[in-house]
Amino acid sequence: MIDLDFNVNSPVLFVIAGVIVAAVLAQSVFFLVKAWRRGVEIGMGRDKLKRVAITAGVFTIAPAVAIVISVITLAKDLGVPLPWLRLSVVGSLSYETIAASNAESAMGLTFGQVSSLNASQYVTIAWVMTVSIMVGIWLVPLIGKKLQNGIISLENRDKKWGDIFSASMFIGMISAFVGYVFCDFSTVFHGDMSGLIPALVMAVSALIMCLAGLLVKKTQWRWVSDYALPISLVAGMASAIPITSWLS
Repeated sequence: MIDLDFNVNSPVLFVIAGVIVAAVLAQSVFFLVKAWRRGVEIGMGRDKLKRVAITAGVFTIAPAVAIVISVITLAKDLGVPLPWLRLSVVGSLSYETIAASNAESAMGLTFGQVSSLNASQYVTIAWVMTVSIMVGIWLVPLIGKKLQNGIISLENRDKKWGDIFSASMFIGMISAFVGYVFCDFSTVFHGDMSGLIPALVMAVSALIMCLAGLLVKKTQWRWVSDYALPISLVAGMASAIPITSWLS
């Protein structure tokens, strides 16, 4: 049996990911054309449609920056094709990082410190990242309508409790990610300050978001809110360098 070296940036992987991403882009173009034609049919002027298209295009820059940053973050361990594919179709930096980190941890690896993966490890990580996030896609047709009707019914009976329920669901989701940030915090009490690094990085990102919110409130520059996320991501990642150097 010939032992072939595996490369996470193999041209074959780029081709496979590129074909899937191209299919998704083709769907986007298809519905864009359909929407444009429908807009013309209902009497929307071409100038107005152009303004809408340009505005929408400009405001996609902010999330696109966040996606590029996410790809760069994951590429250290997983190469470019897999993160590019995951974040171009369905996924987010917070989820993908946790899924990849948990999969690597189960195999005795440390996220961010992997120099190379073999084919078996790569496939395992890809399966964990893909199958896990698809649970939400499978659940939507099964319980989505019932859950939505339940929330609407609750809001109709008592709008205050309906708002509390919706806010509680959102806070619960955020708490899961916050818990991941503080999962190694206990090492601080044993003299290992590395567990403090994620908490401080999160604090820097949160501070940037708060400053962006204040800027919007004081200046009424609504466009700042669209770029607050990528700016806070970049600032948080940049702060990780001096923080890690300081606490290591």
